[in-house]
Amino acid sequence: MSDYQGQYDPYIPSGNSSANPSGGQSSSGNSKTANIQNQIDHTVSIMKDNINKVNERGENLNSLQDKTDNLAVSAQGFRRGANRVRKQMWWKDMKMRIIIIGKVSESSAYVHMKNC
Repeated sequence: MSDYQGQYDPYIPSGNSSANPSGGQSSSGNSKTANIQNQIDHTVSIMKDNINKVNERGENLNSLQDKTDNLAVSAQGFRRGANRVRKQMWWKDMKMRIIIIGKVSESSAYVHMKNC
């Protein structure tokens, strides 16, 4: 623990001899302490900003997840509707082909009967 005595410890009062092992002036110790406290305050401020940004990012990710889920549901509905329309158009096309084939057969049969 002898090498630890030179490090700053916020839990040891500044008037304690272990906080100032060099025996220097207290004003020098106070300015160092104030400087370190300012650095700590600055670091805490940056950390709070980072935490707020992470929270905002989490909210944005949740919003994006909700939008993605809604889009997936919409895409599934669109796919079902598109398949329904495709089947309807296929049946309409088949009916038209059957009608055309029937008319052509009827015409050819009429022409064949008239020629006989």
